[in-house]
This record gives sequence, structure tokens and C-alpha cells, in this order.
Amino acid sequence: MSWDPITRIVGSLGIHTTIDFANRHVAECRATSSIFRGYSVFMRGKDPRDAHFITSRICGICGDNHATCAVYAQNMAFGVQTPPLGEWIMNLAEAAEYMFDHNIFQDNLVGVDFCEQMVKETNPAVLAKAEQTLSPGAAVHGFRTIADIMRALNPFTGAFYLEALAQSRVAREMYCLMGGRHVHPSTIYPGGVGTVPSPQLFTEYLSRLMRYIDFVKRVVPLHDDLFDFMYDALPGYEEVGKRRILLGCWGAFQNPDPCDFRYETMSSWGREMYVTPGIVVDGELITTDLVEINVGLRILLGSSFYEDWQEGETFVKADPLGNPIDQRHPWNQTTTPRPQKRDLAAKYTWVMSPRWWDKRSGKHLALDSGGGPLARFWTTALAGRVKIGYVESTGKSVKIRLPKSASQGETEMEWKIPRWNNTLERNRARSYFQAYAAAAALYFLDRAFAELNAGNTTVWHDFKVPDEGIGCGFHEAVRGMLSHHMVIKKGRIANYHPYPPTCWNASPRDSFGTPGPYEDAIQNTPLFEENGRETFKGIDIMRTVRSFDPCLPCGVHMYLGGGKELLVRYAPMFGVQPPESPPA
Repeated sequence: MSWDPITRIVGSLGIHTTIDFANRHVAECRATSSIFRGYSVFMRGKDPRDAHFITSRICGICGDNHATCAVYAQNMAFGVQTPPLGEWIMNLAEAAEYMFDHNIFQDNLVGVDFCEQMVKETNPAVLAKAEQTLSPGAAVHGFRTIADIMRALNPFTGAFYLEALAQSRVAREMYCLMGGRHVHPSTIYPGGVGTVPSPQLFTEYLSRLMRYIDFVKRVVPLHDDLFDFMYDALPGYEEVGKRRILLGCWGAFQNPDPCDFRYETMSSWGREMYVTPGIVVDGELITTDLVEINVGLRILLGSSFYEDWQEGETFVKADPLGNPIDQRHPWNQTTTPRPQKRDLAAKYTWVMSPRWWDKRSGKHLALDSGGGPLARFWTTALAGRVKIGYVESTGKSVKIRLPKSASQGETEMEWKIPRWNNTLERNRARSYFQAYAAAAALYFLDRAFAELNAGNTTVWHDFKVPDEGIGCGFHEAVRGMLSHHMVIKKGRIANYHPYPPTCWNASPRDSFGTPGPYEDAIQNTPLFEENGRETFKGIDIMRTVRSFDPCLPCGVHMYLGGGKELLVRYAPMFGVQPPESPPA
């Protein structure tokens, strides 16, 4: 059975499965993308100062994440450091983006998978149980039974669905205060920001943030009640979307005190980010070193529609610390598309296969982002480094403290490391990270006000583009790990490769036959849907793929190549008719 395209996501994602209905599980899965785009191709030859403006257009959802990550890469290549107040403004903007996107995806897109209408069609027995099950958090979120929560998530009519939609506007306004506009920011630059800081600016942000905090205090217990109920109503549901714990997080929210954007010091300032970068393998945090993470990146072809570059040009032989850089590293990648007929047994997608080479085992690990928040929480919790009052990582959990708001008292939440990397825990983490981003934003505001009160109002530093240079930016897009890799030669971009989270999550079987995360999570997933083969909707499969927060524009890129002009048209103005175009 195939679902192509998957709905309620951005882009062209197809899920092709073989289902064993006798044993009620998915036997095999392939994830495909039928669209090819080409930022890595048309970035070549561009002015390096334009990298953030151009790459923000990769996506109409998380363009600001790309712009921010590109700025980090530009800062490294240009040798410039953002002033502290400029960095706090960028952090405030990105915190607002996490609040906006996680909110609208969780409750207006993923929430539909758990709404009354959907559950009635796929698991009527579960809905009947939900009608009789009281919500433990009803006193906070206001919905007496689990079925009431499900009704509140009905699209276009549900009370919580509509409230979440309204709150997304509040968070988007917060971003625009800092970034100028959303989704392609106009005030985020290499060297800093163009935002004019003032007490009014930060107060406008704070007033909206407190409205959002009042809302998010109800979001977390509502989803806890819903997801805990699913485990209880369907014993064994923890196996849905479950895969080995192979999580990657590239860190978020720079600390301007140690961060100078120099590659030589990236290991130390990377660890001081307010979301700790790292890689978790089977529950163990094996590194928090961005240099080690960068050196281990590998791009494998496997089942994708491209020509190999193994014998192609080597742009970077060693990093600034002398570490050898592999030919399959993004710095050395050459993108050459090779369109062909889809063959699920061979080549079947435009998404490549990013992997991380684990020098301990010699394996190429198919890391996933856990939809973004799951990996962020897991690495931050285990590292135990973030302690900013509003947020504290304990080594086994993350505590989030939110102050008194309009309708709710002071609240403390605690995200605890779960037993599984599965569908429900990816979704649960998304709710908690809305609270994390809000709490972190309170800290960033405190620091921004302190800079302002001290008279430190500089938000941008000048720079010079070098004739030769390299840069890499590591960040977290909403749905997970994001990196940009740039090589400058003769003052122009010689090579540029962005690697967003969907490239990792939607990757196909690689050169070693290892399935990508979507494929791996869906394969062997048990099916709890009550419908038979003839009316099967695949709700457990859809919940799994959407738990990763797919966004395919980031996963693949378009290149039109050469062509010929067929027809030229001019828009007439003031009544003047354009000249006739010659025949094509």
C-alpha cells in the first residue's frame, strides 16, 4: 500500500509499504520524494554575503532557521563575531520560531491524527473508552474526559484547534519584532542584526510571550493526558514508530560570552549553547563536540538519483585543526542530478543519505532528530550543562520553570528521558519544547534588558569577505539538526551545502543497505487500526511519519539546468502595449 503524497506536511513525500495483514504489521517500507531542487548547485559563484538571504528561501516554513544557520557559517568564514545584544535578539527570534512552528504543527496538523473524527473512523473502541476516561489534568486544561480533548482537536471546529491557531499568530508576531519578518527575515545578517533595540521592543515581545506562556501551561498536561491514554487504551502501542535510539542534535541558542565563531574554539563554545549539541546512541551521550560531529559527517548516495563525486574535486582536505575531511563530507560534495525512473528495489528518491561515521564502531549511523525536540531534550538532559534558572538539565531530565501568568500560577514541568524513541514520545517532546523555548526566551529577555540598561546597544559588527575561506554553521531547525557548509574561493562561493533534518529523517536506504529513519520507524510497526484491508486508512503509519514533522522542501533541491528562451512577455503599464515577441 502506498500513500503519495503524504498530507498535512509540506512537500512531496511518499510512503510505500508492504503490509502483513495476517500478523497486523508493516513488513517493509520505502520513503520517496519526487521533487528535485538545487540550492547546492546554484549557490556556486554567488557572493558569500548573500548566503543567508538565498538559503532562507529553501523553505517557506523554517526559512529563518536556514538564515540563522547560514549566518553562523558566514560569521566563521568572515571572522566576525556578533555583539552580545545582537546574539540575544537572534536567540529571541529563534525561540519565537520554535513556539510558533511546534504549536501549529502539533495541534493543527498532528493533532488531527488523534482527534475525535479520526479516532472514530479508525478505532471506535478507543473512542468509546475515551468517553469514559477522566483527564488527570482537567483542572489545568479544562477538558473533563479524554474524548473531550479529542473533540477539541477536531479540525476547524474544535476549541483547542482554534485556540492553537490563534496562538500561532502571537508567536509569529514575536518573531517579526526581532527578525523584521517571517519566514524570510529582513534584519538577520552576518555580523549581527539590523533590529533597533529599545525597551519598547523587548516589552512588546514580553507581553506576547506571557500570553503564550499562559497557553503553554495547558498544552503540556493536555498532551500528557492524551498520549498516556493511548498507551493505556492500546497495550503495545509503544512499538508504533519505534526505532533504535540514534539521535542527533546540533545545538541551538548561542551563548555570546564564549562564542567567537572560530572553528578552532568551536568545541568549547558549542558546548555552551542553551540547547546542548550531541549524539545519543542506545541511550548513551557519545559526544557533545561540534568539531567531532562535523568531521564525522558523511553523505552517501545509496538509493538516490545522483552521480557519485568520490573521484571529484576535493575542496577541503583538512579542517583548521588539521583533522582530515572525507570526500563524502558536505564541504567536498558535488551535486550532479541523474533523473531516472523510480525503482523501489534500486534508485527511488531525490533525497540523499546523510550519515554520521562513528569511529568507535566504524559504522555509518542513520541518525534521526526525533522530530527535533526529542533529540534536543535527550542530549541536553544527559549533558547536564544548561542551568539558567528558567531551565535546568539534571543529567536525566530537563526542568522548566514558568512564572505566574494571567490565569495560571507559577508552574514547574519536567521532561524525563523516556524508554523509547517512538511516535508518541516524539509528539510529547514537541509540547514540552514549546515550554522550553518560552522559558529560554525569558532568560534571553533578561540578558537583553541588562545589555540595554548598561548602554551596550551595538548589534552588528563590520566584516570583510576573504578571498579564501571555509565556514560551517550548526543549529536546530524546528524539526531537528541543521548544518550549512560553505567554501569560498576568489571571493565567491565555490561550494555550499545545507543539510536540514528532513535530509536525515527522509533518507533512503544507503550504500550499505541501511534504511533511513522514516523507513526504519515504519517497518515492523504493529497496526492497531480496527479497519480491515478494504477500508484501511493507515493511521498508525501516518502518525509515525508525521511524528517526525516532515518538511520536504528542505530535503531536496531544484535545478533547471540549461534551456532556451521560448517566449518573452512584458507586463503592460500606463496603457502602452509591449512589442510582439518573435515566434518561439
